Amino acid sequence: MAYLVLVRHGESLWNKMNLFTGWVDVPLSERGIEEALKAGELLRDYRFDVIFTSELVRAVQTAMLIMSRNSSGVPKIEHESGRMEKWGRVYGEHGKNYVPVYKSWHLNERYYGKLQGWNKDHARKVFGAERVHLWRRSYDVAPPEGESLKDTAARTVPYLREKIFPELEKGRNVLVSAHGNSLRSIVMHIERLTEEEVLRLNIPTGVPLIYEYREGKLVRLGYLTEEGFDNSLHLD
Repeated sequence: MAYLVLVRHGESLWNKMNLFTGWVDVPLSERGIEEALKAGELLRDYRFDVIFTSELVRAVQTAMLIMSRNSSGVPKIEHESGRMEKWGRVYGEHGKNYVPVYKSWHLNERYYGKLQGWNKDHARKVFGAERVHLWRRSYDVAPPEGESLKDTAARTVPYLREKIFPELEKGRNVLVSAHGNSLRSIVMHIERLTEEEVLRLNIPTGVPLIYEYREGKLVRLGYLTEEGFDNSLHLD
């Protein structure tokens, strides 16, 4: 038995400015930092064996801030190629109590293409509210030169199967720090949501969504809050 904990990163500076962010690599806002630290307090007593994040700094920051409140071990980013992979190896026994952190673009936010950097309200005025809503909330319609949620799932779900599930099968507890749309596509797969249902799925920032891995299946415990578990999927 093992745990899979999914956390959407805290508010970023561009979230605060109401801008389409996608793959633009901007950090957390002050509120986002507070959200990540609060998630860390909620997860203080959970032991993590491995962490997966996207390559974007807001997700990496969130994972690191969570682990600053956790005693599982020091989070250590695993560079898997180049000089950082070779020179970043640990040899001394006293440095081996760490939690490996794997970054991957497969967990990045949905790529918003030509919308990146646009203020969302201004985009509605220029392109029309209905078209922008379609780009944002449909399953298989992408913004100009960007990804749809379906496209996002085509990279996140294989990564879940090939990289994350094997860790759970070994009985290892996993933390995943990623983004609204990359996590929506993962939850869609886990929960077997329809294309219509996933459009109503809203994953809040900084609130851990916890699953228990039992005999090859993920069982939802729910969102972990100060009051305990909220088993609702928050389908608006």
